[in-house]
Order: sequence, then structure tokens, then C-alpha cells
Amino acid sequence: MTTAQTSAGSLIREWRTRRRMSQLDLAMEAEISQRHLSFVESGRAAPSRDMVLHLAEQLEIPLRQRNQLLLAAGFAPSFSERPLTDTTLAPAMAAVGTVLKGHEPFPALAVDRHWNLISANAAIGPLLTDVAERSLLQPPVNVLRLSLHPNGIAPRIVNLGEWRAHLLERLKHQNDATGDPVLVELERELRTYPSGLKGARPVPVEPSGIVHPLRLAHGDQVLSFISTITVFGTPLDVTLSELAIESFFPADEQTRTVLVRLAKERAEAN
Repeated sequence: MTTAQTSAGSLIREWRTRRRMSQLDLAMEAEISQRHLSFVESGRAAPSRDMVLHLAEQLEIPLRQRNQLLLAAGFAPSFSERPLTDTTLAPAMAAVGTVLKGHEPFPALAVDRHWNLISANAAIGPLLTDVAERSLLQPPVNVLRLSLHPNGIAPRIVNLGEWRAHLLERLKHQNDATGDPVLVELERELRTYPSGLKGARPVPVEPSGIVHPLRLAHGDQVLSFISTITVFGTPLDVTLSELAIESFFPADEQTRTVLVRLAKERAEAN
């Protein structure tokens, strides 16, 4: 489906359906009449620029797709899309670097909307050892593909079935939110990779657990991580709105001790 072939009204209806909202639901959220919304969706009424942006806000449409919606309605895009190297994004990229560096000795990385690696801190390096398929480490590095590929990190993930299910569910939610065809294809690819469950029992959920950890074999030890995702608040640039930082924290004292030791060894080597 292309913007040139699609009316603004049909796109609004498509996003409303994606968000599982009725016309009445959206009309109430937007504080407009259901009749007016119906006319907009059917093409009997042309929405103003402000109305397009207002409905997009209520539907939580990503900035990239808001621009597409504006174009379909006959308006110029509202949100810029600068490359990460643009000087105007320098303060934001400096903030990303500060977050990544400040998270050491624990691993952290920044990714774009397709989960391609933008930057990572030094603590990531030791976790990428023993990747059999070296092409997975060639730019652009897709961190989801690297994680679940049978010749990537997957053989070292002790709880692969559990972690794979977590990543695929996260990706599915992102696809539901954006409808990005590249991500849809990525999800389809990742689902063809081995689940790690054949001949093995699923790992039971700990009654006292708080999150699904990533458990990664490292030498003769198992490192356990929990992670958080950080995004920029109220971005007005498409590229910046799609950038995310994933930070990994030690889930136990053994992992913390190993990461601190590895950081010390890196410092001494330098």
C-alpha cells in the first residue's frame, strides 16, 4: 500500500482498526462527532492539517507514518528526517554516547527502528565472542538476527526458548504499532530459526521472578541479565523518534562480579 494510492480517510480508518478502536471510541478521544469522523474516513469530508495531526496524536501514530498521512491529505510533512550524522542531531547523539558510556561496566547498545546497531559501549564486546557466522557482525548489524540466528549468539543463550519468545513478542507488538514491512519480514525470518525447545523442557517461571532474564553462557559461567529500553521524550524528528537504547543490568551478583572484572581487564590492557 502506498500513500499516493491511499486517501487520508482510509489511512485513518486503517490505523483506527489497528488500534482496535471503534469510530465512537476515536471520536470521543478526539472530541469530535462520530458523524464528522465517518465523513473523514469515507472521503466525504477533507480533514484540515490540524485535524490530521490531532487524529494521529489520538491514534499514537509514529512520526514517520504521520508524515505519510499528511501527504495523503495533501499537506507537506511536519516532521523532519535527518541522518544521524546531521549536526542538528549532535546534542542528541552526544546524549546517547553519554548514556552508553555511563552504563559501563554493564552492556548497553543503541538501535534504529529496524533493530540495526547504531552504537554500543565497550562492555558489549566480550558478549559477542564465539559468533560462528561472522557476517552477522558486519554492518549493518541487526541485533535481533544476531541474537537468534543459530550461528550467532543463540547457541550460548541458556534459556533460548524463553528469550526467543520474549523477543518475538516484543517484535510483534512493534509490528502491530507501526505496520513496518521490513519488521514484518524480519519477524517472519526470525520465526524460522530454531526455538531451542526440541527435546528440552521449557524453563519454569520462577515464582519470585520479576522479569524474564537473558541467561548467557560465558566460558564456564552463566551470566544473567535484565534489560530496559530508553527512548527520547517528545521527539520532533523521525530518525530520533525511532532510536532506542537497550541497557542490560546484572540479574545476580555473579554476573556483576564478572562484568566488573572484564572492565578492569580492558582498562589494564589499554
